[in-house]
Amino acid sequence: MKTNVSIVGATGYTGLELVKILHTHPQFNLTYIANSEGNTTIDALHPCLTNVISMDVQKADPKDIAEVSELCFLALPHKTSMSFAKKLIALGVKVVDLSADYRLKLETYEKHYCPHEDKENLPNAVYGLPEFYEAEIKKANLVANPGCYPTATLLALLPFVEFIDESSNVFIDAKSGVSGAKWIVCETTHYVTINDNIFAYNPFKHRHMPEIIEKAKLLKNKDLKISFVPHLIPATRGMLVSVYTTIDENIDAKAILKEFYKKSEFVRIKETPVDIKSTAGTNFCDIFVEQNGDALFINSSIDNLLRGASSQAVVNANLMCGFEAGTGINKIAYVP
Repeated sequence: MKTNVSIVGATGYTGLELVKILHTHPQFNLTYIANSEGNTTIDALHPCLTNVISMDVQKADPKDIAEVSELCFLALPHKTSMSFAKKLIALGVKVVDLSADYRLKLETYEKHYCPHEDKENLPNAVYGLPEFYEAEIKKANLVANPGCYPTATLLALLPFVEFIDESSNVFIDAKSGVSGAKWIVCETTHYVTINDNIFAYNPFKHRHMPEIIEKAKLLKNKDLKISFVPHLIPATRGMLVSVYTTIDENIDAKAILKEFYKKSEFVRIKETPVDIKSTAGTNFCDIFVEQNGDALFINSSIDNLLRGASSQAVVNANLMCGFEAGTGINKIAYVP
């Protein structure tokens, strides 16, 4: 028997990707789609779904969701998401939240976002990085789905944290496709600005930097000095992360990486530097590492909309509902 699921936040790209995955998922039955307004259909919102799927898009209501589904994906902005999640949890609905509202400790969250409105559920949220929290995710009622930058960075960095001197710096150069900036056009995502162009934004100030620092501390008990600089590139989807740091030169970095992820279904270790095309359309994270004495270069790529959001959310939902992690998840890239 299939598990009934809902999506709140159907207007954006991550909501669309969730619809696409769940429409063909063998164990999930998509029973409810909503946004803040309703009174439309999913194929009217996203014409690419014409003659594929036509469902009404409702004005989001927690009680209606609880009547027709056991789990809900929240593809909402921060602050909006937590006010909705606490109502769903009170009604017995499991939640996979794609916003930042449950990813961080209270102090860290309020320093970089806003006052938190759901302090009761925040301590019970499980960080949805399956390679590290699979056992906890299986028992969770609330999963905080990581964003694209932390996912690509942490998967690259964490195998080597214990070999990094805490007095040295970790430099992270991250590049994202424009879809990571959501579907609303602004000055930086305007065609004339981004076409044939590339630029950094929020260097050392991006909200994902404290998330990376906090998770490295929680998982590996290391206070790393991280400098994080994101860039926007003229591509629709994809993310490329390059990490530079100093390590104990007596290790074999390639062997460590292969051993670390030898049982990981969605991490692929590459022998040459990675690219964004090979992971586009999939839940894979490709990782390459090169060592030069005590200098270390780690290179990772993901699809920012999928592994960095929607497909990872479905992997988390699979685990929460007792299914195999890879159920219904695409493994074939959009190549060429």
